[in-house]
Amino acid sequence: MMKTLPVAPCKVLLVDDNPDGLLVRRQLLEELGLEVETALNGEEGLHLFECGHYDVVVTDYRMPRMDGIEMIRRIRARETSARIILLSGFVEPLGLNETNTGADAVIAKTFGEPATLARTVKRLLSRTPARKPAASVRSVGRAQAVSY
Repeated sequence: MMKTLPVAPCKVLLVDDNPDGLLVRRQLLEELGLEVETALNGEEGLHLFECGHYDVVVTDYRMPRMDGIEMIRRIRARETSARIILLSGFVEPLGLNETNTGADAVIAKTFGEPATLARTVKRLLSRTPARKPAASVRSVGRAQAVSY
């Protein structure tokens, strides 16, 4: 069993269109003593973010309706100091990193993801949020434009 964080309960917004991924990550984060709310796409995640307060946002990259980078861009426009983690199975092929996504951390969906996610959440919660510029969707080299 993992050690819980030695702080008051913190709230995490977890966004992923894969229900199985949501379930596994939610359980992991709850084992750390965190309160977790989930959303199945970027639009729903952004709505929850706008209506509530979250200490950390964890989002998938590729989702329907609004991808993770667009959600990060919109969150940064509202709250530049938000702590955000981007998860993706395409980190290396797309060259995703903190600079071109606007996230505080980018984590590859690999065998080591659970441990990396736990360490990264703990690290972000233990420091004062850094102000990051809004991400540019074009800087990731996307093949198609997102329309709303």
